[in-house]
Amino acid sequence: MKKILFSEYRGLRKELYILFIGRVMTNMGSMIWPILTLILNQKLNLDATSIALALTLFTIVAIPVNLIGGKLADKYNKRNIIIICDIVSIIIFCICYFMEISLLSICFYAVAALFQTMEHPAYDALVADFSTTKDRSRAFSLAYLGTNLGLILSPTIAGILFKYNLNLAFLINACSILLSTILIFLKIKDVSKEIDIDGSSNYEQKIDNNTNTFKFIFANALIILYFIMYALESGVYAMYNYLVPLDLVKVFGDDGSVIFGTLSSLNCITVVLFTSLITKLTSKVNEITRMIFGMTLHIFGYLIFVLFTNNAFMGYIAMFIFTIGEILNTISFIPYLTKRIPSSHRGRILSVSSITNTIAASLTEIIIGQVYDNYNNYLCWIIILIFGLSQIFVLFIMKKKDIKIYPKLYNNKR
Repeated sequence: MKKILFSEYRGLRKELYILFIGRVMTNMGSMIWPILTLILNQKLNLDATSIALALTLFTIVAIPVNLIGGKLADKYNKRNIIIICDIVSIIIFCICYFMEISLLSICFYAVAALFQTMEHPAYDALVADFSTTKDRSRAFSLAYLGTNLGLILSPTIAGILFKYNLNLAFLINACSILLSTILIFLKIKDVSKEIDIDGSSNYEQKIDNNTNTFKFIFANALIILYFIMYALESGVYAMYNYLVPLDLVKVFGDDGSVIFGTLSSLNCITVVLFTSLITKLTSKVNEITRMIFGMTLHIFGYLIFVLFTNNAFMGYIAMFIFTIGEILNTISFIPYLTKRIPSSHRGRILSVSSITNTIAASLTEIIIGQVYDNYNNYLCWIIILIFGLSQIFVLFIMKKKDIKIYPKLYNNKR
């Protein structure tokens, strides 16, 4: 089993394995975010629209935080940024443990989450820095695998703690981040970029560090198309943690939280078992083609869930299909972008991408929340499926342009 899971990741830089283990540790304790919708709905008695507005407020605050994180990642030591942000998060999570579950404790949690958001551009930029263009998909695949190895049990445990001792989830989260921070502090010393002699890396050459990030983005039509496509995907994917749990609670009552927890665990198990295999099987397939297949599976998975919401078993089938699509998307999205932008601006452009996605997800949640409260869940899913089909349409446009603009990235790719 170990050989099957990790054989695809041999030969990568050692720091990538440290980041992998760090992600495993951090996500073993990630228990609040997967059930945040349920906390707001069941513990604080917020309706779907109010939940969407609360998440949107978080998004608005996260925008400058993310931009700051991206700028810091391009200017200062990325490892130190991660460590400092983690320390602040740990302290706040410990404070939350001693508080009653209330709007105030959730606000404290949101502050900790903002510091985790601030470090994301540094984390992703480090993965890109530590890998060559040729190994970029494998590097992000490994990081993604680490995230989901940690998440195998945490959603199910979170579902149980939701019913019996929710405060304990905050303490577990703090401890897991602490272990990850200690590991990164002790084991990652060299943060220099990996030397890339592949000709396809020419598209990543540094430019003047003072070049305005937005000026660069708006001068590249393909990058703008990428942001539009990724924004649509973010809106569609957001329904996994928003509309799916609302539907499950509506159908199964209190047991809906446990069912959602087990669905999330199945999602993580599928990622762990199949990410390496899918990465290997699609190594000769270009990123855009993988995204098209991934989004198609997303739509198909959601469709099964909608048609068989009352059938828990079919929900697991839908989740499996959805997750295969998620794997294809995850090993493609950020690798695609990092191969086409200057390394000097990775942190900033990745932060802009993250902000765009978060805004898109929040706006989608607001729209869906209004429709859910005033009409019905079936109309919500029709809207989401239309978003998914729109993304596939944009991807086909992107592929034609991409082959012309970045021909070196299509050598031996199909």
